[in-house]
Amino acid sequence: MNHYLILGLILLASVILPTNVYAEHILDVEAFAQISDLIESTSQKFTLEVDGETFLIPYGYGGSMDSFNEEYPQPKVVSMNINKENKSLEIVLESVPERYTFWVILPEEIISHETEDYGLFVDGEERGYELAKSYHGFTLGFIVPEGATQVEITGTRVIPEFGAYATLIFAISVIGLVLFARKFSFANGLPRIN
Repeated sequence: MNHYLILGLILLASVILPTNVYAEHILDVEAFAQISDLIESTSQKFTLEVDGETFLIPYGYGGSMDSFNEEYPQPKVVSMNINKENKSLEIVLESVPERYTFWVILPEEIISHETEDYGLFVDGEERGYELAKSYHGFTLGFIVPEGATQVEITGTRVIPEFGAYATLIFAISVIGLVLFARKFSFANGLPRIN
């Protein structure tokens, strides 16, 4: 009987102890953000310069199984620009050799949309897309047809909506207006209403 008790305790200890060791990471809140960080750190990045500030825009693409072959032609991002007038991010691609899936991570400080309903245009035609929230912004995935060269992603706000100089000029204007109103009060000649 003692042999069964000892054997049972040994089996119980060998089953319970390793389980606790391997399951500790499940309760770690930061463990769930690691997948998007891994994708972002291993992806290609385009250096976008806007008004003297530099931003790295992660992007990637995929196509048929042939696209994993190094000799197979891959599409290339030629440029990315912010169009402040259209409130959009414009991406120029070399001519795409075949239909590709393209994705780009849109940092919220560069382009955002109030309702997360971006506009996507490929060579001027509106296209559908998939949107996923990531740690640093939104990941927008869509299909780029063969031969496409222009992609435009529109939002409701792009950086910088109001630059530092515009804010400074506004503050100086308000202070000047307050000082002017105090010095030259136009209401002194009007009758007072009680």
